[in-house]
Amino acid sequence: MAGSTFGTIFRVTTWGESHGKGVGVVVDGCPAGLPLKEEDIQPFMDRRKPGQSRYTTKRAESDKIEILSGTFEGMTTGTPISMMVHNTDQHSGDYSSIMDKYRPGHADYGFDSKYGIRDYRGGGRSSGRETIGRVAAGAIASLLLKQLGITITTYVRQIGPIPIRSFDEKEIMNNKLYMPDASAAAMASAYLEKCMSEKNSSGAMIECVVKGMPAGVGEPVFDKLDADLAKAIMSIGTIKGVEIGDGFGVVEATGAENNDDFTIDENGRITKQTNHAGGILGGISDGSDIVIRCASKPTPSIARPQQTVSRDGKKVEIEIHGRHDPIVAPRAVVVVEAMTAITIADKLLTGMGSRIENVRRIWMPER
Repeated sequence: MAGSTFGTIFRVTTWGESHGKGVGVVVDGCPAGLPLKEEDIQPFMDRRKPGQSRYTTKRAESDKIEILSGTFEGMTTGTPISMMVHNTDQHSGDYSSIMDKYRPGHADYGFDSKYGIRDYRGGGRSSGRETIGRVAAGAIASLLLKQLGITITTYVRQIGPIPIRSFDEKEIMNNKLYMPDASAAAMASAYLEKCMSEKNSSGAMIECVVKGMPAGVGEPVFDKLDADLAKAIMSIGTIKGVEIGDGFGVVEATGAENNDDFTIDENGRITKQTNHAGGILGGISDGSDIVIRCASKPTPSIARPQQTVSRDGKKVEIEIHGRHDPIVAPRAVVVVEAMTAITIADKLLTGMGSRIENVRRIWMPER
């Protein structure tokens, strides 16, 4: 299977299936000397794992991360870092009734059309459980970025018709919906209860803000920073749309409204008076906060009857049972954050050779 690797220097390859023995990731290209232990990664895994609340699947997985290679005495060695999580609570029998039916909203039909075989137990490689490897790799990327003063804050901005109306960063971790507005979280919880009572699910909007970014990161043509961020985030199964800065709002704006005037701050540095561009101009970071929003679709696995077809071409009805999230977004927050961190870490490393003085600084520091 092609397409399981992402990145140029900071390269991430995920592996494993939802109902196999485990899932994991290999991270190559991480610089040596980065402090790294399993307990540094586990908090990221805990934000993604199932069973956090009644709004997530009841699959009882601890998602305990194991580092198999690439570290010595708590530091990265510059060699490939291999990590895995064992699957311990598979209920493969939950899927036996749909093994020959294509689930609406899932990758079943496309996967079968491409390979002629599919793992119907939760979707195999198409399962959301594949994102475990992304989150583990993203944790390493985040730790690398932290060394450079770059931080990422990600949260649910809207659930169904209910947006946040205030922002309190501390509140993000205080509610299981990862919303920075306690009032909105309470209203969203009531909305999700209604969805669940109707055997239905909800979509949501996730927002990601990167602070501390230097200007000059990214390439001006095909490998634009915003293009690669969009690809990274769109590669997450639940995501159906990505916008940066004002995004689709630019459709109704004029040039005078959308342009960000440059100025000089109190420290003599170039900055912008506004940030409609979302921190990226011409595919290259401009030193402002990078602001990304993405749309997470409603969970396709719903318990109400739906119409579909079988592998032998017959029209059939399907009811999906088992353990499924009524909303994906709260667990997808850390996945969006991980893919953002991976992309930026890779761009920082690939961009170091853009100037000869950078090369001299590394290889001939005394000349």
